[in-house]
Amino acid sequence: MNHEDAVTLSDIEQARRRIGEQVTTTPLLYAPRISEKAGAPVYLKCENLQRTGSFKLRGATNKIKSLLESGSSPLGVITGSSGNHGQAVAFAAKSLGLGCTVIVPENVAPVKEQAILRHGAEVIRHGKTSNERIDLAQNLARERGFIFIPPYDDPHVVAGQGTIGLEILEQLPEVQAVFVPVGGGGLISGIATAIKNRSPRTRIYGVEPELANDTYLSRRAGHIVDIGVSTTVADGLRSSHPGTFTFPIVQKYVDELVLVGDAEIHRTLLELLGEEKLLVEPSGCVSVAAATQAGTSAGGGPIVCVLSGGNVDLDLVRRWIEEDQKPGPQKEGDRT
Repeated sequence: MNHEDAVTLSDIEQARRRIGEQVTTTPLLYAPRISEKAGAPVYLKCENLQRTGSFKLRGATNKIKSLLESGSSPLGVITGSSGNHGQAVAFAAKSLGLGCTVIVPENVAPVKEQAILRHGAEVIRHGKTSNERIDLAQNLARERGFIFIPPYDDPHVVAGQGTIGLEILEQLPEVQAVFVPVGGGGLISGIATAIKNRSPRTRIYGVEPELANDTYLSRRAGHIVDIGVSTTVADGLRSSHPGTFTFPIVQKYVDELVLVGDAEIHRTLLELLGEEKLLVEPSGCVSVAAATQAGTSAGGGPIVCVLSGGNVDLDLVRRWIEEDQKPGPQKEGDRT
């Protein structure tokens, strides 16, 4: 079976039934100010309001519950994560009575590390790349008798994330374009599978930071490309390379990949906070940054932007607000 056929619409529908008690159906909110800038109606799929603050709870819960349903009795679960997946695994494990260890990067966002600890998990800092933390997590899983929960490169994880696509189509059946942040590819693989199988006319746009463009480069090359360590402010999208499971799905279903700069991410975070009253982490802002640029070229709307998470360091937000309020050189857009 090809990877792109390994997650079906039926799998995603089953995942929705499996995780329904643990996961919230998040709101789809019309964004009037962003719509004005885009020149098309824009709606925000608010996974920043999900339990644990990100979409990751969907895939993690589906994976762990599917293991338990199959009769597996692990001593605990372990994963490697930049933060949001770790929180989700820790939350799901605690609710199901399992021990949990999370390997995070040495430069993990403090707000994400603290949240993982609050859910009762052990946290180990290690390396800076997704490869380093995943390798350690898999080694420790074998030593401890734990089960490794992949952050994205797994059919049950992808199916869980795909439940967002089902919700979008129910909340806005006439949607013409969906913009989705891309890290390892689990989120967009699930959403694209769900939407393209129910609404083939809807265009799917994947969005990456310019400084973490591994999927963009991989798609252009026709094979997986590893970019090493990324320094983008969108810490949840710093994957070194797309997943071997998710990349063929991206190849099959995603219409276009778009890149946005860190300055655009910075600006979009402040706009979402100030104009739409939504606190969104940098990784979750990339979809809005791209849709604002694309506007009517994305089919004229309606457009949905997935806000993938809201676990942002408030000190970072404070610094960005202070920087934004400092007087500076006249901006290009202000010149006449």
